[in-house]
Amino acid sequence: MVFRSLIRIFAPMKRIEVVAAIIHDSKGRIFATQRGYGEFKDYWEFPGGKMEPGETPEEALKREIWEELETRIMVERLMDTVEWDYPAFHLTMHCYLCHVESGHLELKEHEDAKWLKRDELKCVNWLPADWEIVSIFATK
Repeated sequence: MVFRSLIRIFAPMKRIEVVAAIIHDSKGRIFATQRGYGEFKDYWEFPGGKMEPGETPEEALKREIWEELETRIMVERLMDTVEWDYPAFHLTMHCYLCHVESGHLELKEHEDAKWLKRDELKCVNWLPADWEIVSIFATK
């Protein structure tokens, strides 16, 4: 029993690298999606996902948004990279400011979605790592 606990303490934490789209519109609103599965079901997040080997972050983001929302986006710029320790893994999340190029943001994997004004950003239950980005927008 003690040995298993020590393994958990000293074993290297699993690392996951993802990209996230901070999609904004001409009214200054930000697009948020609600998870419909997993440990963090019902939490809100910026859409995106894991990078595949050989992909640039921008390529991964465009692919993920197409797969999740059937929408083509224009990646504008890197906003920030968030490093966050969840209980089971360490997350590196590259967050890019984007806008819709074409498509209608059809939910393929998420439970819900909404456009939020800056003063509404803190009104939903964000995933912990996503709160880091929300804080940036909420103070501007």
